[in-house]
Amino acid sequence: MADVLENKRAATRFRILAEIADRQPAVSQGEIAEAVGVTSQAVSEYIRALVEDELVEKEGRSRYTVTKEGVDWLLREATDVRRYADHVTDDILGSVQEEAAIATDDVEEGDSVTLSLRDGLLHATPGEAGPATGVATTDAEAGADVGVTGFEGIIDFDPGSVTVFQVPPVRSGGATATDTDALTAACESADLVAAAGVEAVVALRRADCSPATTFAAGEVAAEAAGRGLDAIVVATADLVGRVTDALRDENIAYEVSELES
Repeated sequence: MADVLENKRAATRFRILAEIADRQPAVSQGEIAEAVGVTSQAVSEYIRALVEDELVEKEGRSRYTVTKEGVDWLLREATDVRRYADHVTDDILGSVQEEAAIATDDVEEGDSVTLSLRDGLLHATPGEAGPATGVATTDAEAGADVGVTGFEGIIDFDPGSVTVFQVPPVRSGGATATDTDALTAACESADLVAAAGVEAVVALRRADCSPATTFAAGEVAAEAAGRGLDAIVVATADLVGRVTDALRDENIAYEVSELES
């Protein structure tokens, strides 16, 4: 566990260093004391220790900057805090929070249900026939939304795939230089189509395909793949990097293919 979560002194040290980073170089110890909830004398003592540990550099009266070592320490501790928060949210609270699902049949509050993903959406079926189960918190007719809590097990599904099709920029021919037949075939086999860039949108129109979104294409495709859908992103060459960065951030496997005719 991060040091800042294990004892009050480390937590105060973290907050004061973060406040210095936010306010540098002109640092008011009184303002930091008010923000952190300690005395100005305590802030002064913490800053003195931070300077001695070479996490902060003093540049003059009430002027301080966080050193590279201080930035590295802040990032390291912040990353550990974020991991712990994710653990609490996903692993601990995940079993008690309520989610909405689509009822596949009539459900009554208190019924045990089996959970599954269909078309990327959570579905609840009366009974405990699958590896992932929960308990209905509301009554619902078939096709209606139902609240579910008390999750147990893991939903059995295969992650989707993402293919990024690169369209030449307009200066190199744009949509007119795109293999329309190949793009039409790709769209027909995909569960979700997203577009990034004007050339990509026009290329899809020429292929008689309407994208689900023309904004945040990489993030949307990553979300879809994480829910078991096969997605394609048609992106102008200049925007492919932005799309693949979003996919890598979510650990989604992908491949890039060109669409030049």
